Amino acid sequence: MRFSLFYEHQLPRPWADGQELRLYQDALEQVEIADRIGFDYVWEVEHHFLEEYSHSSAPEVFLAAASQRTKRIRLGHGIVQLPPAINHPARIAERIATLDLVSNGRVDFGTGEASSSAELGGFGVRRTDKRAQWQDAIDAVTRMFVEEPFAGWSSPHFRMPPRNVIPKPVQKPHPPLWVACSRRETIHFAARNGIGALSFSFVEPEDAGRWVDEYYRIIASDECVPAGFAVNPNVTVVLPMMLHEDEATAIDRGIDGAHFFGFALAHYYGTTPHDPGRTDVWREFEERRAARGFDRDQIIANAEALNVNVGSLRGAVGTPDQVADLIRRYESAGVDQVSFVLQAGPNRHEHICESLELFGKAILPRFTEGREEREAAKAERLAPAIEAALARRRPARTLPPGYRIDEDAEVSRALRGSRSSRPRRPLRDEVRAAGRKRAAQGFYRLVHGRSDAQIERRFGPGAQRVLFAGMARAYDPSASGGFRGELEFRLTRDGRPATAWTVEVGDRRARAKPGRADDAALTLIVGAADFLRILAGDANPASLLMDGRLKLRGDFELAPRLSEMFGGPSPY
Repeated sequence: MRFSLFYEHQLPRPWADGQELRLYQDALEQVEIADRIGFDYVWEVEHHFLEEYSHSSAPEVFLAAASQRTKRIRLGHGIVQLPPAINHPARIAERIATLDLVSNGRVDFGTGEASSSAELGGFGVRRTDKRAQWQDAIDAVTRMFVEEPFAGWSSPHFRMPPRNVIPKPVQKPHPPLWVACSRRETIHFAARNGIGALSFSFVEPEDAGRWVDEYYRIIASDECVPAGFAVNPNVTVVLPMMLHEDEATAIDRGIDGAHFFGFALAHYYGTTPHDPGRTDVWREFEERRAARGFDRDQIIANAEALNVNVGSLRGAVGTPDQVADLIRRYESAGVDQVSFVLQAGPNRHEHICESLELFGKAILPRFTEGREEREAAKAERLAPAIEAALARRRPARTLPPGYRIDEDAEVSRALRGSRSSRPRRPLRDEVRAAGRKRAAQGFYRLVHGRSDAQIERRFGPGAQRVLFAGMARAYDPSASGGFRGELEFRLTRDGRPATAWTVEVGDRRARAKPGRADDAALTLIVGAADFLRILAGDANPASLLMDGRLKLRGDFELAPRLSEMFGGPSPY
Protein backbone atom coordinates (compact mmCIF):
# COMPACT_ATOMS: atom_id res chain seq x y z
CA MET A 1 0.00 0.00 0.00
CA ARG A 2 1.24 3.45 -0.98
CA PHE A 3 -0.09 6.78 0.33
CA SER A 4 -0.53 10.16 -1.28
CA LEU A 5 -1.99 13.64 -0.89
CA PHE A 6 -4.49 14.96 -3.42
CA TYR A 7 -4.96 18.68 -4.11
CA GLU A 8 -7.71 20.65 -5.83
CA HIS A 9 -6.68 23.95 -4.16
CA GLN A 10 -10.19 24.70 -2.92
CA LEU A 11 -11.11 28.22 -1.83
CA PRO A 12 -14.71 28.75 -0.72
CA ARG A 13 -16.15 32.24 -0.72
CA PRO A 14 -16.07 34.88 0.68
CA TRP A 15 -12.62 35.75 -0.64
CA ALA A 16 -10.18 38.28 0.77
CA ASP A 17 -6.96 39.72 -0.64
CA GLY A 18 -4.04 37.36 -0.27
CA GLN A 19 -6.09 34.18 0.22
CA GLU A 20 -4.90 32.49 -2.98
CA LEU A 21 -1.30 33.32 -2.04
CA ARG A 22 -1.80 31.81 1.42
CA LEU A 23 -3.55 28.77 -0.10
CA TYR A 24 -0.58 27.91 -2.30
CA GLN A 25 2.05 28.61 0.33
CA ASP A 26 0.20 26.48 2.89
CA ALA A 27 -0.06 23.62 0.38
CA LEU A 28 3.69 23.70 -0.28
CA GLU A 29 4.33 23.51 3.46
CA GLN A 30 1.96 20.54 3.71
CA VAL A 31 3.78 18.74 0.88
CA GLU A 32 7.09 19.29 2.69
CA ILE A 33 5.63 17.57 5.78
CA ALA A 34 4.27 14.71 3.69
CA ASP A 35 7.68 14.19 2.10
CA ARG A 36 9.42 14.18 5.49
CA ILE A 37 7.06 11.72 7.19
CA GLY A 38 7.09 9.23 4.29
CA PHE A 39 4.14 9.85 1.96
CA ASP A 40 4.83 8.38 -1.48
CA TYR A 41 3.00 10.78 -3.84
CA VAL A 42 1.42 14.18 -4.11
CA TRP A 43 -1.26 14.56 -6.81
CA GLU A 44 -2.27 17.95 -8.22
CA VAL A 45 -5.22 18.48 -10.58
CA GLU A 46 -5.61 20.63 -13.66
CA HIS A 47 -8.95 22.42 -13.70
CA HIS A 48 -10.07 25.66 -15.28
CA PHE A 49 -12.81 28.14 -14.33
CA LEU A 50 -14.17 26.02 -11.44
CA GLU A 51 -14.44 28.80 -8.85
CA GLU A 52 -14.20 27.70 -5.20
CA TYR A 53 -13.94 24.01 -6.15
CA SER A 54 -10.49 24.12 -7.78
CA HIS A 55 -8.09 27.06 -8.13
CA SER A 56 -5.51 24.82 -9.77
CA SER A 57 -5.07 25.66 -13.43
CA ALA A 58 -1.26 25.27 -13.72
CA PRO A 59 -0.29 22.12 -11.77
CA GLU A 60 3.10 21.86 -13.46
CA VAL A 61 4.12 25.15 -11.82
CA PHE A 62 2.99 24.06 -8.35
CA LEU A 63 4.64 20.64 -8.73
CA ALA A 64 7.88 22.25 -9.92
CA ALA A 65 7.91 24.40 -6.78
CA ALA A 66 7.18 21.31 -4.67
CA SER A 67 10.06 19.46 -6.36
CA GLN A 68 12.54 21.98 -4.98
CA ARG A 69 11.22 21.71 -1.42
CA THR A 70 11.13 17.89 -1.25
CA LYS A 71 13.53 14.99 -1.67
CA ARG A 72 11.70 11.74 -2.34
CA ILE A 73 7.94 12.19 -2.76
CA ARG A 74 6.69 11.52 -6.30
CA LEU A 75 4.95 14.37 -8.14
CA GLY A 76 1.71 13.31 -9.83
CA HIS A 77 -0.41 15.16 -12.34
CA GLY A 78 -3.90 14.19 -11.32
CA ILE A 79 -4.63 15.02 -14.18
CA VAL A 80 -3.37 16.81 -17.31
CA GLN A 81 -6.28 17.59 -19.63
CA LEU A 82 -5.36 16.15 -23.04
CA PRO A 83 -7.83 17.65 -25.58
CA PRO A 84 -5.59 19.70 -27.91
CA ALA A 85 -7.78 22.80 -27.59
CA ILE A 86 -6.84 22.86 -23.89
CA ASN A 87 -3.21 21.68 -24.14
CA HIS A 88 -1.28 21.11 -27.35
CA PRO A 89 0.31 17.63 -27.15
CA ALA A 90 3.82 18.98 -27.82
CA ARG A 91 3.49 21.44 -24.94
CA ILE A 92 2.35 18.62 -22.67
CA ALA A 93 5.40 16.50 -23.59
CA GLU A 94 7.75 19.44 -23.04
CA ARG A 95 6.29 20.32 -19.62
CA ILE A 96 6.23 16.73 -18.34
CA ALA A 97 9.82 16.12 -19.44
CA THR A 98 11.02 19.39 -17.91
CA LEU A 99 9.33 18.60 -14.60
CA ASP A 100 10.92 15.14 -14.69
CA LEU A 101 14.32 16.77 -15.12
CA VAL A 102 14.00 19.36 -12.35
CA SER A 103 12.63 16.72 -9.95
CA ASN A 104 15.30 14.16 -10.85
CA GLY A 105 12.83 11.63 -12.27
CA ARG A 106 9.92 11.83 -9.79
CA VAL A 107 7.00 12.57 -12.13
CA ASP A 108 3.84 10.50 -12.66
CA PHE A 109 1.83 11.55 -15.71
CA GLY A 110 -1.88 11.42 -14.93
CA THR A 111 -4.18 12.15 -17.86
CA GLY A 112 -7.83 12.98 -18.48
CA GLU A 113 -10.23 14.57 -20.91
CA ALA A 114 -12.26 17.04 -18.78
CA SER A 115 -16.00 16.71 -18.26
CA SER A 116 -17.37 19.88 -16.69
CA SER A 117 -19.39 22.16 -18.92
CA ALA A 118 -17.36 25.14 -17.68
CA GLU A 119 -14.14 23.62 -19.05
CA LEU A 120 -15.38 21.92 -22.20
CA GLY A 121 -17.40 24.93 -23.26
CA GLY A 122 -14.65 27.33 -22.21
CA PHE A 123 -12.19 25.70 -24.60
CA GLY A 124 -14.67 24.72 -27.31
CA VAL A 125 -14.31 20.94 -26.83
CA ARG A 126 -17.36 18.87 -27.81
CA ARG A 127 -18.31 16.33 -25.16
CA THR A 128 -18.84 13.64 -27.80
CA ASP A 129 -15.27 14.12 -29.10
CA LYS A 130 -13.28 14.22 -25.87
CA ARG A 131 -12.59 10.49 -25.45
CA ALA A 132 -11.30 10.20 -29.02
CA GLN A 133 -9.15 13.27 -28.42
CA TRP A 134 -7.68 11.69 -25.28
CA GLN A 135 -6.81 8.49 -27.15
CA ASP A 136 -5.24 10.43 -30.00
CA ALA A 137 -3.27 12.83 -27.78
CA ILE A 138 -1.80 10.22 -25.42
CA ASP A 139 -0.54 8.20 -28.38
CA ALA A 140 1.12 11.32 -29.80
CA VAL A 141 2.57 12.54 -26.48
CA THR A 142 4.15 9.21 -25.59
CA ARG A 143 5.69 9.04 -29.07
CA MET A 144 7.15 12.50 -28.51
CA PHE A 145 8.90 11.10 -25.43
CA VAL A 146 10.56 8.24 -27.33
CA GLU A 147 10.87 9.20 -31.01
CA GLU A 148 13.96 11.18 -32.08
CA PRO A 149 12.69 13.02 -33.95
CA PHE A 150 8.95 12.77 -33.47
CA ALA A 151 7.74 11.63 -36.89
CA GLY A 152 4.78 14.02 -37.07
CA TRP A 153 1.01 13.68 -36.70
CA SER A 154 -2.11 14.01 -38.81
CA SER A 155 -5.50 13.21 -37.32
CA PRO A 156 -8.94 14.80 -37.12
CA HIS A 157 -7.89 16.33 -33.80
CA PHE A 158 -4.52 17.94 -34.49
CA ARG A 159 -1.71 18.09 -37.04
CA MET A 160 1.98 18.58 -36.46
CA PRO A 161 5.02 18.21 -38.75
CA PRO A 162 8.08 16.19 -37.69
CA ARG A 163 10.10 17.82 -34.91
CA ASN A 164 12.51 16.63 -32.27
CA VAL A 165 10.47 17.36 -29.13
CA ILE A 166 12.91 18.25 -26.36
CA PRO A 167 13.84 17.85 -23.58
CA LYS A 168 13.38 14.12 -23.03
CA PRO A 169 12.31 12.80 -19.60
CA VAL A 170 14.69 11.21 -17.10
CA GLN A 171 12.45 8.14 -16.71
CA LYS A 172 12.60 5.76 -19.67
CA PRO A 173 10.70 5.28 -21.82
CA HIS A 174 8.56 7.91 -20.07
CA PRO A 175 6.98 8.65 -16.65
CA PRO A 176 4.26 6.23 -15.45
CA LEU A 177 0.87 6.87 -17.06
CA TRP A 178 -2.46 7.20 -15.22
CA VAL A 179 -6.01 8.18 -16.14
CA ALA A 180 -8.81 9.62 -14.01
CA CYS A 181 -11.69 7.19 -13.41
CA SER A 182 -15.10 7.57 -11.79
CA ARG A 183 -17.00 4.49 -12.95
CA ARG A 184 -16.52 0.79 -13.56
CA GLU A 185 -16.28 1.42 -17.32
CA THR A 186 -13.39 3.87 -16.95
CA ILE A 187 -11.56 1.39 -14.70
CA HIS A 188 -11.87 -1.08 -17.60
CA PHE A 189 -10.74 1.65 -19.99
CA ALA A 190 -7.60 2.23 -17.88
CA ALA A 191 -6.80 -1.50 -17.89
CA ARG A 192 -7.32 -1.87 -21.62
CA ASN A 193 -4.83 0.95 -22.12
CA GLY A 194 -2.30 -0.46 -19.63
CA ILE A 195 -2.29 2.58 -17.38
CA GLY A 196 -2.92 3.29 -13.71
CA ALA A 197 -6.47 4.03 -12.56
CA LEU A 198 -7.05 7.12 -10.39
CA SER A 199 -10.52 6.46 -8.99
CA PHE A 200 -12.61 9.36 -7.66
CA SER A 201 -15.76 7.41 -6.80
CA PHE A 202 -15.45 7.33 -2.97
CA VAL A 203 -16.19 3.59 -3.07
CA GLU A 204 -16.27 1.24 -0.11
CA PRO A 205 -13.32 -1.19 0.08
CA GLU A 206 -15.45 -4.20 -0.79
CA ASP A 207 -16.79 -2.48 -3.93
CA ALA A 208 -13.28 -1.38 -4.84
CA GLY A 209 -12.19 -5.01 -4.61
CA ARG A 210 -14.50 -6.00 -7.47
CA TRP A 211 -13.13 -3.18 -9.59
CA VAL A 212 -9.54 -4.20 -8.79
CA ASP A 213 -10.19 -7.81 -9.77
CA GLU A 214 -11.66 -6.74 -13.11
CA TYR A 215 -8.82 -4.29 -13.71
CA TYR A 216 -6.08 -6.89 -13.24
CA ARG A 217 -8.00 -9.49 -15.24
CA ILE A 218 -7.97 -7.13 -18.23
CA ILE A 219 -4.31 -6.18 -17.68
CA ALA A 220 -3.44 -9.88 -17.97
CA SER A 221 -5.61 -10.44 -21.05
CA ASP A 222 -5.34 -9.79 -24.78
CA GLU A 223 -7.61 -6.77 -24.30
CA CYS A 224 -4.68 -4.78 -22.90
CA VAL A 225 -3.02 -2.71 -25.63
CA PRO A 226 -0.83 -0.08 -23.93
CA ALA A 227 -1.46 3.59 -24.69
CA GLY A 228 2.20 4.28 -23.97
CA PHE A 229 5.48 2.39 -24.20
CA ALA A 230 5.32 1.03 -20.64
CA VAL A 231 2.54 -0.51 -18.54
CA ASN A 232 1.67 0.95 -15.14
CA PRO A 233 -0.59 -1.58 -13.36
CA ASN A 234 -1.94 0.29 -10.34
CA VAL A 235 -5.28 1.26 -8.81
CA THR A 236 -5.62 4.30 -6.54
CA VAL A 237 -8.71 5.38 -4.57
CA VAL A 238 -9.26 8.93 -3.32
CA LEU A 239 -10.82 9.72 0.08
CA PRO A 240 -11.41 12.79 2.26
CA MET A 241 -9.35 12.58 5.45
CA MET A 242 -8.89 14.31 8.80
CA LEU A 243 -7.21 12.68 11.80
CA HIS A 244 -7.33 13.24 15.56
CA GLU A 245 -7.02 10.99 18.57
CA ASP A 246 -10.55 12.11 19.51
CA GLU A 247 -13.13 11.07 16.93
CA ALA A 248 -15.49 13.98 17.57
CA THR A 249 -12.64 16.46 17.09
CA ALA A 250 -11.67 14.84 13.79
CA ILE A 251 -15.27 15.14 12.59
CA ASP A 252 -15.56 18.75 13.73
CA ARG A 253 -12.36 19.65 11.90
CA GLY A 254 -12.83 17.72 8.68
CA ILE A 255 -16.40 16.81 7.78
CA ASP A 256 -17.41 20.20 6.36
CA GLY A 257 -14.44 20.09 4.01
CA ALA A 258 -15.27 16.54 2.93
CA HIS A 259 -18.89 17.48 2.27
CA PHE A 260 -18.03 20.68 0.41
CA PHE A 261 -15.71 18.65 -1.83
CA GLY A 262 -18.58 16.35 -2.79
CA PHE A 263 -21.15 19.14 -3.07
CA ALA A 264 -18.96 21.37 -5.26
CA LEU A 265 -18.07 18.40 -7.47
CA ALA A 266 -21.78 17.76 -8.07
CA HIS A 267 -22.34 21.49 -8.65
CA TYR A 268 -19.91 21.68 -11.57
CA TYR A 269 -20.60 18.26 -13.07
CA GLY A 270 -24.37 18.40 -12.93
CA THR A 271 -26.94 20.76 -14.40
CA THR A 272 -26.87 23.35 -11.60
CA PRO A 273 -26.79 26.82 -13.17
CA HIS A 274 -23.57 28.77 -12.63
CA ASP A 275 -22.93 32.45 -13.33
CA PRO A 276 -19.16 33.11 -13.62
CA GLY A 277 -17.90 35.43 -10.92
CA ARG A 278 -21.30 35.65 -9.21
CA THR A 279 -22.56 32.22 -8.09
CA ASP A 280 -21.61 31.61 -4.44
CA VAL A 281 -21.05 27.85 -4.21
CA TRP A 282 -20.23 27.96 -0.48
CA ARG A 283 -23.49 29.77 0.33
CA GLU A 284 -25.45 27.24 -1.73
CA PHE A 285 -23.65 24.47 0.16
CA GLU A 286 -24.65 25.92 3.52
CA GLU A 287 -28.26 26.25 2.41
CA ARG A 288 -28.70 22.96 0.56
CA ARG A 289 -26.11 20.46 1.83
CA ALA A 290 -28.56 18.19 3.67
CA ALA A 291 -30.95 18.05 0.71
CA ARG A 292 -28.08 17.10 -1.58
CA GLY A 293 -26.89 14.19 0.59
CA PHE A 294 -24.31 15.96 2.75
CA ASP A 295 -26.16 16.13 6.05
CA ARG A 296 -23.78 17.18 8.84
CA ASP A 297 -26.04 15.72 11.52
CA GLN A 298 -25.72 12.18 10.15
CA ILE A 299 -22.00 12.04 10.98
CA ILE A 300 -21.70 11.24 14.68
CA ALA A 301 -18.79 10.09 16.79
CA ASN A 302 -19.75 6.52 17.60
CA ALA A 303 -18.33 4.47 14.74
CA GLU A 304 -16.52 1.26 15.60
CA ALA A 305 -15.38 1.06 11.98
CA LEU A 306 -15.52 3.60 9.18
CA ASN A 307 -17.71 3.33 6.11
CA VAL A 308 -16.92 5.78 3.32
CA ASN A 309 -20.62 6.59 2.90
CA VAL A 310 -22.83 6.19 5.96
CA GLY A 311 -25.99 8.17 5.25
CA SER A 312 -23.63 10.95 4.18
CA LEU A 313 -20.06 11.11 2.85
CA ARG A 314 -17.49 10.49 5.59
CA GLY A 315 -14.37 8.91 4.11
CA ALA A 316 -11.31 8.67 6.37
CA VAL A 317 -12.37 11.20 8.98
CA GLY A 318 -11.70 9.74 12.42
CA THR A 319 -9.07 8.36 14.77
CA PRO A 320 -5.82 6.66 13.71
CA ASP A 321 -7.19 3.23 14.58
CA GLN A 322 -10.38 3.80 12.58
CA VAL A 323 -8.51 5.08 9.53
CA ALA A 324 -5.88 2.32 9.73
CA ASP A 325 -8.67 -0.28 9.78
CA LEU A 326 -10.25 1.33 6.69
CA ILE A 327 -6.89 1.32 4.89
CA ARG A 328 -6.36 -2.33 5.80
CA ARG A 329 -9.68 -3.19 4.15
CA TYR A 330 -8.58 -1.43 0.94
CA GLU A 331 -5.26 -3.26 1.11
CA SER A 332 -7.08 -6.59 1.46
CA ALA A 333 -9.21 -5.66 -1.56
CA GLY A 334 -6.04 -5.25 -3.67
CA VAL A 335 -5.98 -1.44 -3.91
CA ASP A 336 -2.41 -0.25 -4.52
CA GLN A 337 -2.62 3.34 -3.26
CA VAL A 338 -4.92 5.49 -1.12
CA SER A 339 -4.86 9.23 -1.83
CA PHE A 340 -6.16 11.59 0.85
CA VAL A 341 -7.91 14.93 0.37
CA LEU A 342 -7.22 17.12 3.41
CA GLN A 343 -7.18 20.57 1.76
CA ALA A 344 -10.92 20.87 1.13
CA GLY A 345 -13.56 23.47 1.82
CA PRO A 346 -12.86 25.40 5.04
CA ASN A 347 -10.36 22.88 6.49
CA ARG A 348 -7.66 24.79 8.38
CA HIS A 349 -3.96 24.60 7.54
CA GLU A 350 -2.88 23.88 11.14
CA HIS A 351 -5.36 20.98 11.39
CA ILE A 352 -4.11 19.52 8.11
CA CYS A 353 -0.51 19.68 9.35
CA GLU A 354 -1.46 18.03 12.66
CA SER A 355 -3.26 15.25 10.76
CA LEU A 356 -0.23 14.62 8.56
CA GLU A 357 2.11 14.42 11.53
CA LEU A 358 -0.27 12.02 13.32
CA PHE A 359 -0.57 9.88 10.17
CA GLY A 360 3.22 9.59 9.94
CA LYS A 361 3.48 8.64 13.59
CA ALA A 362 0.47 6.39 14.18
CA ILE A 363 -0.61 4.91 10.81
CA LEU A 364 2.11 4.82 8.18
CA PRO A 365 4.48 2.49 10.13
CA ARG A 366 1.76 -0.17 10.19
CA PHE A 367 1.92 -0.52 6.38
CA THR A 368 5.59 -0.32 5.47
CA GLU A 369 6.91 -3.71 6.58
CA GLY A 370 7.27 -6.12 3.65
CA ARG A 371 5.92 -3.60 1.14
CA GLU A 372 8.88 -3.81 -1.26
CA GLU A 373 8.78 -7.60 -1.25
CA ARG A 374 5.06 -7.66 -2.06
CA GLU A 375 5.53 -5.16 -4.89
CA ALA A 376 8.44 -7.17 -6.31
CA ALA A 377 6.29 -10.31 -6.25
CA LYS A 378 3.49 -8.47 -8.03
CA ALA A 379 5.89 -7.20 -10.72
CA GLU A 380 7.23 -10.71 -11.27
CA ARG A 381 3.72 -12.15 -11.51
CA LEU A 382 2.61 -9.56 -14.08
CA ALA A 383 5.84 -9.50 -16.12
CA PRO A 384 4.75 -12.04 -18.80
CA ALA A 385 1.39 -10.29 -19.32
CA ILE A 386 3.08 -6.88 -19.55
CA GLU A 387 5.61 -8.17 -22.07
CA ALA A 388 2.80 -9.59 -24.19
CA ALA A 389 0.81 -6.35 -23.94
CA LEU A 390 3.75 -4.21 -25.06
CA ALA A 391 4.21 -6.49 -28.07
CA ARG A 392 0.68 -5.47 -29.15
CA ARG A 393 1.50 -1.76 -29.04
CA ARG A 394 2.54 -0.14 -32.32
CA PRO A 395 6.28 0.59 -32.04
CA ALA A 396 8.05 3.93 -32.17
CA ARG A 397 8.51 5.26 -35.69
CA THR A 398 11.63 6.38 -37.55
CA LEU A 399 11.46 9.46 -39.72
CA PRO A 400 12.79 8.70 -43.22
CA PRO A 401 15.94 10.70 -44.08
CA GLY A 402 15.62 13.86 -46.07
CA TYR A 403 12.85 15.65 -44.20
CA ARG A 404 13.72 19.32 -43.78
CA ILE A 405 11.85 22.10 -42.00
CA ASP A 406 10.00 24.19 -44.55
CA GLU A 407 7.88 26.84 -42.88
CA ASP A 408 5.71 27.80 -45.86
CA ALA A 409 4.92 24.21 -46.83
CA GLU A 410 4.23 23.12 -43.25
CA VAL A 411 1.94 26.04 -42.52
CA SER A 412 0.10 25.48 -45.78
CA ARG A 413 -0.43 21.80 -44.99
CA ALA A 414 -1.58 22.65 -41.46
CA LEU A 415 -4.12 25.17 -42.72
CA ARG A 416 -5.46 22.78 -45.35
CA GLY A 417 -5.68 20.01 -42.78
CA SER A 418 -7.49 22.14 -40.22
CA ARG A 419 -10.14 23.00 -42.79
CA SER A 420 -10.59 19.49 -44.17
CA SER A 421 -10.37 17.51 -40.93
CA ARG A 422 -12.40 19.81 -38.69
CA PRO A 423 -15.45 17.85 -37.48
CA ARG A 424 -18.52 19.39 -39.07
CA ARG A 425 -21.73 19.84 -37.19
CA PRO A 426 -24.83 21.46 -38.67
CA LEU A 427 -25.85 24.77 -37.22
CA ARG A 428 -29.18 23.32 -36.20
CA ASP A 429 -27.36 20.82 -33.95
CA GLU A 430 -25.48 23.65 -32.27
CA VAL A 431 -28.79 25.44 -31.71
CA ARG A 432 -30.34 22.27 -30.32
CA ALA A 433 -27.42 21.74 -27.93
CA ALA A 434 -27.75 25.29 -26.62
CA GLY A 435 -31.49 24.78 -26.32
CA ARG A 436 -31.02 21.58 -24.29
CA LYS A 437 -28.72 23.40 -21.90
CA ARG A 438 -31.19 26.24 -21.42
CA ALA A 439 -33.97 23.70 -20.93
CA ALA A 440 -31.96 21.86 -18.26
CA GLN A 441 -31.34 25.07 -16.36
CA GLY A 442 -34.99 26.05 -16.69
CA PHE A 443 -36.04 22.62 -15.45
CA TYR A 444 -33.81 23.07 -12.39
CA ARG A 445 -35.50 26.36 -11.55
CA LEU A 446 -38.95 24.77 -11.87
CA VAL A 447 -38.04 21.96 -9.45
CA HIS A 448 -35.73 23.64 -6.96
CA GLY A 449 -37.41 24.50 -3.64
CA ARG A 450 -40.76 22.94 -4.57
CA SER A 451 -42.59 20.40 -2.43
CA ASP A 452 -43.37 16.90 -3.67
CA ALA A 453 -47.00 17.83 -4.21
CA GLN A 454 -46.10 20.94 -6.22
CA ILE A 455 -43.75 18.99 -8.47
CA GLU A 456 -46.20 16.14 -9.01
CA ARG A 457 -48.99 18.56 -9.99
CA ARG A 458 -46.69 20.24 -12.52
CA PHE A 459 -45.32 17.00 -14.03
CA GLY A 460 -48.14 14.57 -14.59
CA PRO A 461 -48.17 11.63 -17.05
CA GLY A 462 -48.16 13.90 -20.10
CA ALA A 463 -45.10 15.83 -18.97
CA GLN A 464 -43.41 12.57 -17.98
CA ARG A 465 -43.95 11.26 -21.51
CA VAL A 466 -42.11 14.28 -22.87
CA LEU A 467 -39.25 13.84 -20.37
CA PHE A 468 -38.73 10.14 -21.10
CA ALA A 469 -38.91 10.76 -24.85
CA GLY A 470 -36.25 13.43 -24.37
CA MET A 471 -34.07 10.98 -22.44
CA ALA A 472 -34.35 8.47 -25.27
CA ARG A 473 -33.43 11.07 -27.90
CA ALA A 474 -30.39 12.12 -25.85
CA TYR A 475 -29.06 8.54 -25.67
CA ASP A 476 -25.31 8.34 -26.40
CA PRO A 477 -24.22 4.83 -27.50
CA SER A 478 -20.55 5.62 -26.81
CA ALA A 479 -21.35 5.96 -23.09
CA SER A 480 -23.28 2.69 -22.78
CA GLY A 481 -20.29 0.42 -22.16
CA GLY A 482 -21.86 -2.10 -24.55
CA PHE A 483 -25.16 -2.32 -22.66
CA ARG A 484 -28.24 -3.36 -24.64
CA GLY A 485 -31.56 -4.07 -22.99
CA GLU A 486 -34.43 -2.58 -20.99
CA LEU A 487 -34.37 -0.06 -18.15
CA GLU A 488 -37.51 0.26 -16.04
CA PHE A 489 -38.48 3.37 -14.05
CA ARG A 490 -41.27 2.91 -11.48
CA LEU A 491 -42.43 6.28 -10.20
CA THR A 492 -44.35 6.33 -6.93
CA ARG A 493 -46.50 8.82 -5.03
CA ASP A 494 -46.73 8.66 -1.23
CA GLY A 495 -44.85 5.35 -1.41
CA ARG A 496 -47.49 3.74 -3.65
CA PRO A 497 -47.02 2.74 -7.31
CA ALA A 498 -48.15 5.46 -9.69
CA THR A 499 -46.64 5.16 -13.17
CA ALA A 500 -44.00 3.03 -14.88
CA TRP A 501 -41.84 3.73 -17.92
CA THR A 502 -39.48 1.55 -19.91
CA VAL A 503 -36.49 2.73 -21.92
CA GLU A 504 -35.34 0.17 -24.50
CA VAL A 505 -31.63 0.63 -25.30
CA GLY A 506 -30.48 -0.66 -28.66
CA ASP A 507 -27.26 -0.56 -30.65
CA ARG A 508 -27.58 3.04 -31.80
CA ARG A 509 -30.72 4.54 -30.27
CA ALA A 510 -33.12 4.23 -27.37
CA ARG A 511 -36.92 4.25 -27.23
CA ALA A 512 -39.21 5.16 -24.33
CA LYS A 513 -42.66 3.66 -23.74
CA PRO A 514 -45.14 3.64 -20.86
CA GLY A 515 -45.55 0.55 -18.72
CA ARG A 516 -43.43 -2.17 -17.14
CA ALA A 517 -40.49 -3.81 -18.90
CA ASP A 518 -40.65 -7.43 -20.06
CA ASP A 519 -37.11 -8.19 -18.88
CA ALA A 520 -35.51 -5.19 -17.16
CA ALA A 521 -31.75 -5.27 -16.67
CA LEU A 522 -32.18 -2.54 -14.03
CA THR A 523 -35.29 -1.24 -12.29
CA LEU A 524 -35.35 2.07 -10.42
CA ILE A 525 -38.15 2.61 -7.90
CA VAL A 526 -38.37 6.22 -6.77
CA GLY A 527 -40.87 8.93 -5.96
CA ALA A 528 -41.95 10.91 -9.00
CA ALA A 529 -40.84 14.17 -7.37
CA ASP A 530 -37.44 12.76 -6.42
CA PHE A 531 -36.92 11.38 -9.92
CA LEU A 532 -37.62 14.79 -11.40
CA ARG A 533 -35.20 16.34 -8.91
CA ILE A 534 -32.52 13.90 -10.10
CA LEU A 535 -33.14 14.83 -13.72
CA ALA A 536 -32.93 18.53 -12.82
CA GLY A 537 -29.68 18.09 -10.89
CA ASP A 538 -31.42 19.08 -7.64
CA ALA A 539 -31.02 15.73 -5.82
CA ASN A 540 -28.13 13.36 -5.29
CA PRO A 541 -29.07 9.78 -6.35
CA ALA A 542 -26.50 8.31 -3.94
CA SER A 543 -28.06 10.05 -0.94
CA LEU A 544 -31.58 9.05 -2.04
CA LEU A 545 -30.35 5.46 -2.28
CA MET A 546 -28.84 5.57 1.20
CA ASP A 547 -32.03 7.13 2.62
CA GLY A 548 -34.19 4.41 1.07
CA ARG A 549 -36.00 6.87 -1.20
CA LEU A 550 -34.45 5.26 -4.28
CA LYS A 551 -34.43 1.47 -4.70
CA LEU A 552 -32.57 -0.51 -7.34
CA ARG A 553 -33.27 -4.02 -8.62
CA GLY A 554 -31.11 -5.89 -11.09
CA ASP A 555 -27.64 -4.90 -12.29
CA PHE A 556 -26.62 -2.23 -9.76
CA GLU A 557 -23.47 -1.37 -11.71
CA LEU A 558 -25.59 0.06 -14.54
CA ALA A 559 -26.86 2.85 -12.29
CA PRO A 560 -23.77 5.14 -12.26
CA ARG A 561 -23.67 4.91 -16.05
CA LEU A 562 -27.17 6.27 -16.68
CA SER A 563 -26.35 9.97 -16.53
CA GLU A 564 -23.82 9.93 -19.36
CA MET A 565 -25.86 7.39 -21.36
CA PHE A 566 -28.73 9.86 -21.55
CA GLY A 567 -26.88 13.07 -22.22
CA GLY A 568 -25.68 14.15 -18.78
CA PRO A 569 -22.10 14.73 -17.62
CA SER A 570 -19.99 12.72 -15.22
CA PRO A 571 -16.95 13.98 -13.26
CA TYR A 572 -14.32 12.31 -15.48
